[in-house]
Amino acid sequence: MNALIEQFVQVLAAGLTAGAIYGLTCVGLALIFGIMRVINFAQGDFIMVGMYLTVWIASRLGIFGDVAPFISALLVAPLMFTAGAALHRFLISRTTGLRAVGLSGDGHQAQLILTLGVALILQNGALIVMGSSPVSIVSHLSSSAWEIPLLIDEDSTLFLNQARTLAALVSVVVAMGLFRLIRSTELGKSLRAAADNPEAATYVGIDVSRAHRIAFGLGAAIAGVAGGLLVLTTPAQPFVGTDYIIIMYAGVVLGGIGSITGAFWGGMVIGLVQQISTLVLPLQLQNATVFLVFVLILLLRPQGLFGRSAERA
Repeated sequence: MNALIEQFVQVLAAGLTAGAIYGLTCVGLALIFGIMRVINFAQGDFIMVGMYLTVWIASRLGIFGDVAPFISALLVAPLMFTAGAALHRFLISRTTGLRAVGLSGDGHQAQLILTLGVALILQNGALIVMGSSPVSIVSHLSSSAWEIPLLIDEDSTLFLNQARTLAALVSVVVAMGLFRLIRSTELGKSLRAAADNPEAATYVGIDVSRAHRIAFGLGAAIAGVAGGLLVLTTPAQPFVGTDYIIIMYAGVVLGGIGSITGAFWGGMVIGLVQQISTLVLPLQLQNATVFLVFVLILLLRPQGLFGRSAERA
């Protein structure tokens, strides 16, 4: 019995650490969709780009030792923000905001094709530049664990992977910083106004195109940081973003469409379900279990766990 409890605590801790990083990936996607109403199929590939950038920057910050990957992941943010804002300025803006008024389906069909095209360009560009071989960061933290004694008996111990635990903590801090930005700053108010009613926001002097550009840039930056944290435990390769895009959409819908806070908790739920399911099911059925729980929750609560009809953040 004690061994079963110890195993459950172990997978619970693993679920919480994995879920925090999943939550951060979901937050970036929810920000773009919640403010711009754009279904971004390239979001998973933004994560892939963030992974490669983190590996590249970390290789040049070796003097910082084991903290170099975390510094690198944060340094990816301004690079990804700039790239995301430029991508919106020259491409995405053509099918969003006030320009989408009058387009078939309010431009959603064009947005889907456009972001899917961006995803394919990023994937194949990475394949040409980086090759198909997986790339990872060699860190002492990735192969080390903290040992925390449990009170079950004298031999029971909880093992926490140091890299994943620190990555989870950074994810929570970044997510909380974004929540505060959206809720408590003038920029956040303009972003929410542009999300609620772009035309009315224009009448009161808010530059909706600029707000959307910032939102898309922030979404790309968050994806880049999340990718930088993921590469500590998951090798980067050109098509790794595909592994996360379905998880991100599931987390956003599960938490409540339009809710940034809910998206984070949706990612947390996915991480917990993935890990806890391994207690009774083979590893290959992790994602199948996630979608089973996903369907069951939406049958009982169609708006998601934390969604409300008018919620934006």
